[in-house]
Amino acid sequence: MSISQTTPVSSGALWTGRVLSGLIVLFMIFDGVIKLPPLDVVTQAMVPLGWPTDVSVARMLGIIGLISTALYALPRTSVLGAILLTAYMGGAIATKLRVDSPLFSHTLFGVYLGIILWSGLYLRDPRVRALIPFSR
Repeated sequence: MSISQTTPVSSGALWTGRVLSGLIVLFMIFDGVIKLPPLDVVTQAMVPLGWPTDVSVARMLGIIGLISTALYALPRTSVLGAILLTAYMGGAIATKLRVDSPLFSHTLFGVYLGIILWSGLYLRDPRVRALIPFSR
C-alpha cells in the first residue's frame, strides 16, 4: 500500500493525533529544559539511577532530548524524531531496570510514552499509516 492509497483519517482522529503528539512534545520540552541549568534537584535525582552528578551529563541528556523532540515536532522529520525519542526512552527503561525501580509506575513509563508518541504520529502522518496498516 502506497501513501497515495492510504485511507484518509477522520478529522477527529487527526486532532487526536495532534493532541497526543503535543502532549509528548510538551513533556519532553519540560524534561529537556530542566536538565539544562545546573539544578541540584536534577543532578541529585540522577544519583540513585547510577548517573554521575556532573552537570554536563544532565545537560547532554537534555540537549539530546530537545533535539529529538524538535525533530518529532516538525512534520518533515517526525519519523526520525520518533525513532530517536524511542531510543531515548529505551535508555530510560534500561536505567530503571538496572536499578530495580517499580515496574508499572517507573520502569514502563518510557513504554507508555512511546505508545502515546507512536499513536499520535500514526494518527497524524499518512506515511506511518502506510508503513503500518492495521486494516486492509
